[in-house]
Amino acid sequence: MAKLYSFNMITLNGLFEGPTPWSIEWHTVDQEFNDFAIAQLETIGALIFGRTTYEGMAAYWPSPEGIQDDPQIARMMNAMPKIVVSRTLERADWSNTRVIANNLADEITRLKKESDKDVAVFGSANLLGSLTKLGLVDEHRLLLSPIVLERGTPLFQGIDGQLKLNLLESRTFKNGNVLLRYAVTA
Repeated sequence: MAKLYSFNMITLNGLFEGPTPWSIEWHTVDQEFNDFAIAQLETIGALIFGRTTYEGMAAYWPSPEGIQDDPQIARMMNAMPKIVVSRTLERADWSNTRVIANNLADEITRLKKESDKDVAVFGSANLLGSLTKLGLVDEHRLLLSPIVLERGTPLFQGIDGQLKLNLLESRTFKNGNVLLRYAVTA
């Protein structure tokens, strides 16, 4: 069975975006990160997004800007099977994307059973909270950026009680980012 993991860039104070949606200018992307991103994408069988993250990703990666800025990542993102979880989005126009609106637990459980590769959630804080509450997330991969923002959106929302984690890996990037890879233990 495939693992379901989340991958998010976060600030030192746990925010995954600034005060407005897609306020991510603080992300530090360089060649070392791109190499990491490519290696990570090669291990993924499908991506899952909430509607807001899907709309941002679908606007960027197929665009001339996305293709020019990161051609290899753009090619991989555009070819990857994608699922957007939304009760309001009626159709998804980005290649290889389908929408699920109901039976989230059943759909994700089936996807994990059927996938030969891991399944990843990028961004999508609200969806991530729902998946975590349902016990469907196996691992959290956090790229901790050396910055603190005054305001923004916290990554972990809607978590009841505690979420216990076990550190699997830490990796320091030359630009000061630190990858923290945690398994969900309870």
